[in-house]
Amino acid sequence: MTESRAGIKAHGVEKQERTTRQRVWNRFLITALALHVPVYFYPILRLCYWLELPGWLTVAVFLPIAGSQIISRLYLRGDTRTWAIAYRKFADFWLGLSPLLLMTLLVFEALILFIPISTVTAAAMVIAISSLVAIYGVVNALSPTVKTISLCSQKLTGPVRFVQITDVHIGSRSEKFLEQVIAKVNGINPDFLCITGDFIDASGVPESSLASLKTVTCPIYFSIGNHEKYEDLDEILARLTRLGVTVLRNDTLNFRDDLQVIGIDDMDDPNQVARELGQVVVDSHAFVLLLYHRPRGLEAAAAAGVDLMLSGHTHNGQIVPFNLVVGRIFDRIAGMYEHGTARLYVSQGTGTWGPVMRVGTRSEVTLFEISPH
Repeated sequence: MTESRAGIKAHGVEKQERTTRQRVWNRFLITALALHVPVYFYPILRLCYWLELPGWLTVAVFLPIAGSQIISRLYLRGDTRTWAIAYRKFADFWLGLSPLLLMTLLVFEALILFIPISTVTAAAMVIAISSLVAIYGVVNALSPTVKTISLCSQKLTGPVRFVQITDVHIGSRSEKFLEQVIAKVNGINPDFLCITGDFIDASGVPESSLASLKTVTCPIYFSIGNHEKYEDLDEILARLTRLGVTVLRNDTLNFRDDLQVIGIDDMDDPNQVARELGQVVVDSHAFVLLLYHRPRGLEAAAAAGVDLMLSGHTHNGQIVPFNLVVGRIFDRIAGMYEHGTARLYVSQGTGTWGPVMRVGTRSEVTLFEISPH
């Protein structure tokens, strides 16, 4: 019996998703291994040398720290034992601390050439300064700020206020953090809420952990990110739907006659926005709002008649100097961008991935206030 067209298409999409996941995983492994020498190996070994630790103690310190990312993400992923969870949290914290440690260490490498301080003192100062900055980063990541964006549009017949949250990463982050975010949203009292992907980044997140969504009194529109696709996507979408969230997968709806919302599935494909917008009817008379997780496709969105595109994904690097790395991958990593009559806003993200830490960036809940021209 011949497969139906729908079956063939579904099989093709599933195969493409598997290929994408494998490509992302391979890229992660290559990047992680390449960064381990300067970011993990060198600072640990150098500080142990400066502190004049004996060889056995250097090995005891080096092995669990230097291999923490590989151990936690390859061998302990999904392990619910208490020690495994604690080790993953330690690995995530070290992931955030390590670039701070490296940058501070390099400064002191230069200072000790000109200032008469012992290497033991220098090592202690490197550890103290890096730790204080990391603690600041943790506090910073725990308290998202509300950022307000004001715009005008001739297409609107009346004002509209809506909120974007993105990259909340429940799974990595707790339900308590989600409750805090939702409390901020409810305090704003928007007309609707947009969630632009990476809301969940773990399999088996129970509906009870997302229950605070029920307290949102306005409509919630959701487009998927890359992390939902890495996990139990169908179950995630079913849970969100039961909680009253409207999932937009390459689909449109009209919030009002003068405001259309479009949601497109995230894809590691620069032509995704152009392809999917070509499959839907864009209302040329309404203000068109596009939800798409990664900040690509502004030109295609402008050509299709989109007025405002909301994205996330980049975290603006989350911790300096990772913003420089992200900037090599994406042309637009944070803030507002324009192309023709279309605008793209790239949020720095509401939550965090990996270390619960932000240095040089802020977690944000973004309020858009758009008035008739």
